Amino acid sequence: MPGKDKEDSLAVAQFHVRAERIAAGKTIRKKLPRADHADWKITNNRRDPIAILEESNQGRMPELIPIRYGRMLRSPFTFLRGSAAIMAHDLATTPNTGIHVQACGDCHLLNFGFFATPERNLVFDINDFDETHPAPWEWDIKRLVASFILAGRDNQITDKDSQSIAAACVRSYREHLRAYSRMSPLEVWYKRIDVKELIAMSPNEKIKKYRENLAERARKRVIEYLFPKIVTIKNGKHQFVDQPPILFHVPDEDIQQRVMSGLETYRQTLSEERRVLFDRYQLEDYAMKVVGIGSVGTHCSIALLFSEENHPLILQVKEARRSVLEPYTQPCRYENQGQRVVVGQRLMQSSSDIFLGWARSERGRDYYVRQLRDMKLSLPITGIAADQLYRYAEFCGWSLARSHAKAGDAATISGYLGKGDSFDQALAKFALAYADQTEKDYDALVQAVTSGRIEAIVEEDL
Repeated sequence: MPGKDKEDSLAVAQFHVRAERIAAGKTIRKKLPRADHADWKITNNRRDPIAILEESNQGRMPELIPIRYGRMLRSPFTFLRGSAAIMAHDLATTPNTGIHVQACGDCHLLNFGFFATPERNLVFDINDFDETHPAPWEWDIKRLVASFILAGRDNQITDKDSQSIAAACVRSYREHLRAYSRMSPLEVWYKRIDVKELIAMSPNEKIKKYRENLAERARKRVIEYLFPKIVTIKNGKHQFVDQPPILFHVPDEDIQQRVMSGLETYRQTLSEERRVLFDRYQLEDYAMKVVGIGSVGTHCSIALLFSEENHPLILQVKEARRSVLEPYTQPCRYENQGQRVVVGQRLMQSSSDIFLGWARSERGRDYYVRQLRDMKLSLPITGIAADQLYRYAEFCGWSLARSHAKAGDAATISGYLGKGDSFDQALAKFALAYADQTEKDYDALVQAVTSGRIEAIVEEDL
């Protein structure tokens, strides 16, 4: 049977190619033993962490910078979330295999969560790509496990249990990456973590109910539910309700014209059929909106649009600055940083927003655009128990493996990681050591505020 012989030959060839890449990964262990990833040693020339934060404030809205510091002051975990630039500086001093992927760049546990696909399915995946850039694959997983230690401490989970959680995250990454390495590139590209699958995997009825409730909450996080809460009617027109300093209008007579110009630039980055959809909406209002922790002070806003039949659409317009990874890797290949974010997101996510696009303002700032909310929900971790965080860590490791396999060499990385837990245990040790470092850097921020070097505003005091 000639057809079967060809199929067999193809399968053998595929097996040998994968085996060669697995072997190449194993060879790297001779130069860099997996146990070496456990080390975190502060270098003599390590930069002042507060100086790195101050440098990252360049170009931000100065009146909002104290809010950024105020949010970082809540705990060492929130400090980590707002200090991707510091960790990028530190990760560049740690050993790596030299294998690059499209990295998230800000891979902490709250940058994973639920969101809707264009087909309106609810999936679990990475959902923040402001810092995405080609970089060593180790940097994402190291930042992720460090975030689990700090989140554990925030919730009075012992370091011993938190290290087990970190190791579970790495194990999940390693095992799923090996599974993805056996698939064709097209199979990996189509793979996604559907929330229905996560619910079906629930070990008992209580956990199943909890996941169903989370999914239901996510499905309600859409424009139709948000719109009445942040929009009012003034002089016969819909308008965002000012909530300074978090949501506010810019007192600028030319703002409408500039926004219209920016949206037209953005429109050109959409595919033709999506331009047809976008053209069915018209701009009615525009306001600045403070979001996140690391993004506070950057030029982020929301735009309110309506169809002829008065159906609302709210777009989030976020400033795209240079990735914190770029100084330690390679120059960005895109002229527009918004395009960098969009391409990185499409490479890493299983499915992306239909309105995802980019623009450059008349003043030379780069932006990317997406829908606001659209079923986006992160796991509420305040008060989370160790067993819940353990399961969540497994899902995050799984999701990161899928992203790296989609945009990188899964077989070579898998060959390096192997089937044992050497790398898992090494990263659990690294996570604990780096969490200690983050707490020291957090203390430095507290001291900088106390001494008057920087100003911080805690929003509860406003």
